Amino acid sequence: MKKAHSVPVLMYHHVSPSEGAITASPKNFEDQLAWLSSHGYGSLTTDEFAAHLAGEPVPDKSVLITFDDGYLDNWVHAFPLLKKYGYKAVIFLVTDWVGQGPARPIVGQGPPLPDTPSHDECERRIAQGDSDSVMLRWSEIQAMQESGLVEFHSHTHTHTRWDKSERAHEKNALMAQELQQSRQALLENLGSVSEHFCWPQGYFDADYVRVAQQAGFKYLYTTHAFGQNLAGTNPAHIHRFAVRNTTGDSVGRRIQVAAHPVIAPVFNRFKLWKRARRQRA
Repeated sequence: MKKAHSVPVLMYHHVSPSEGAITASPKNFEDQLAWLSSHGYGSLTTDEFAAHLAGEPVPDKSVLITFDDGYLDNWVHAFPLLKKYGYKAVIFLVTDWVGQGPARPIVGQGPPLPDTPSHDECERRIAQGDSDSVMLRWSEIQAMQESGLVEFHSHTHTHTRWDKSERAHEKNALMAQELQQSRQALLENLGSVSEHFCWPQGYFDADYVRVAQQAGFKYLYTTHAFGQNLAGTNPAHIHRFAVRNTTGDSVGRRIQVAAHPVIAPVFNRFKLWKRARRQRA
């Protein structure tokens, strides 16, 4: 087995026919999985990914597939496609948004399917207290977990940017509370909680890192795209890139660049330089 140089971590939110921000259509998501399959790529579990960071070998063509927040469309549209192609995925849950009740129909079980609206509409309903109509239920989470294809980890309890709130001076204590509540919800409903955690809205600072580590989280997932997840990489700063609503060929090129030992560092430096230049302008 040729050992992976770097493992790209793919970041999704929605897979839905409803168009909008951070949403892949089911057609494009399937095309992306088909590209991975036809080019010999495998998806890792978080245990396998952690082993890679610690220096243990994983196959050269490896990716980690992640979803943020835990939207209903992950169950209705994404999960059937993951099953079809045999790919594993990770969902980072906002535990306060997860509901109770029976599992709803998914693609392949026949109509009517539940509505899976755009990201903006999901945010509106959550703000109005109607998260159940757009977010996963524990019954659906348990069904995906039992399949062996999908695992679930913390994305805080309420997804709040405390640093931007009226209680910003208490942000560290509030984040510690968020993590405790999230861990408790995962323990009560799934029986376990892991060392893997994803920052809400991508924000973190040195204090937050310390708080998360003190809470028992070792593997901290960012929204920073321009870096490589090499063996020996600091597990407190895992790079991910957002997958756009595009073809498998397009995402495949991005994956190949992200994993390349020579091209990736040049590409990442150029992108970071370009971003810094825009910020100075």
